[in-house]
Amino acid sequence: MTTKQKLLQICNERVDKRINDYKEEINLIKESIESTDKGNSEGDDSGSGKLLNDLEKNMSYLNDAKKTKEYLSNIKTNIDSKEAMLGNIVKTNVMNFYIASSIGKIELDNNVFYAISVNSPIGQLLINKPVNTSFEFNQNKYVITEII
Repeated sequence: MTTKQKLLQICNERVDKRINDYKEEINLIKESIESTDKGNSEGDDSGSGKLLNDLEKNMSYLNDAKKTKEYLSNIKTNIDSKEAMLGNIVKTNVMNFYIASSIGKIELDNNVFYAISVNSPIGQLLINKPVNTSFEFNQNKYVITEII
């Protein structure tokens, strides 16, 4: 398995975990709403209202995670490119990036990669740039040293 395949697998695993966590939270909230409704005969809706807000938030998070999962399914790990694009590992003089989704830090085979989105600020600076391109981000000067 290539490094790109491993990174994509880790991204998928992390998104799957998010999806499962949100589903569990939604089920817990639904159970709480049901028990609050059964034990609440005096018409006090403040507890139910907060639970409904929490339910709505978690359902939104779940939808976002599902969209991320679908987005990750579009990444091809077997495409080589001379310019940074979705699915590439971009090594710089400062750090290594994996252009996929905003997953964050991934430690793999004694290397650290930051999984970023194409739409993130640094993703926008990297996308379509070839090796030896330099740019500044957060007062750091980056130089693209390798694209895999």
